[in-house]
Amino acid sequence: METERRKEGLSARERLILSGIAEIEENGLQDFSIRRVAEACGVSCAAPYKHFKNRQEFVEAIIEYVYERWDEQRERLAAEAPEDKRRQLVKISVGFVRFLHENPGFRSIIMLRDSADEGGAPMLLRLTEGSREMVRQYCAEVGMAPEVRRRKMFVVRSLIYGAALMLDSGELPDDEAGFAMAEAMIEREFDLE
Repeated sequence: METERRKEGLSARERLILSGIAEIEENGLQDFSIRRVAEACGVSCAAPYKHFKNRQEFVEAIIEYVYERWDEQRERLAAEAPEDKRRQLVKISVGFVRFLHENPGFRSIIMLRDSADEGGAPMLLRLTEGSREMVRQYCAEVGMAPEVRRRKMFVVRSLIYGAALMLDSGELPDDEAGFAMAEAMIEREFDLE
């Protein structure tokens, strides 16, 4: 129901993309059907082809859409602490937890393993490249050894995905206290050597 309300007032192309995300979430990339997407949008089978040349271009547009939504958020979060890399890292990390939690359908796109077969770059790597570069810069600035940096990258990413899953399952409260707990754990990780 919420997805349907979000689709009101959007362009036909964006409605198709959002329905495409739901289609991939439900049926996976291998069984992605433009016909079902068109049906979900209440348009003819030919309508998607007015916006996308073929299936590959449609999937690439879906991947790009998710990437652009995250990139907008990441840039906004980074701007909140422009001179403090550590604070940026924490804000962006918690922001990604929120992004995953608030957009569960995007996870099926982010976790695509076969996106390269569809002409797109591996989504997860592309989404996290900016954050990974920030971690590398921060660790270099504070003189952390490469092995410590790799460990931090692993632990912080595990905290992000774990927190998102725990929010979804109800193990972590779906309120500011839950996000504050995730933030405290991420912040703590940057205090440890």
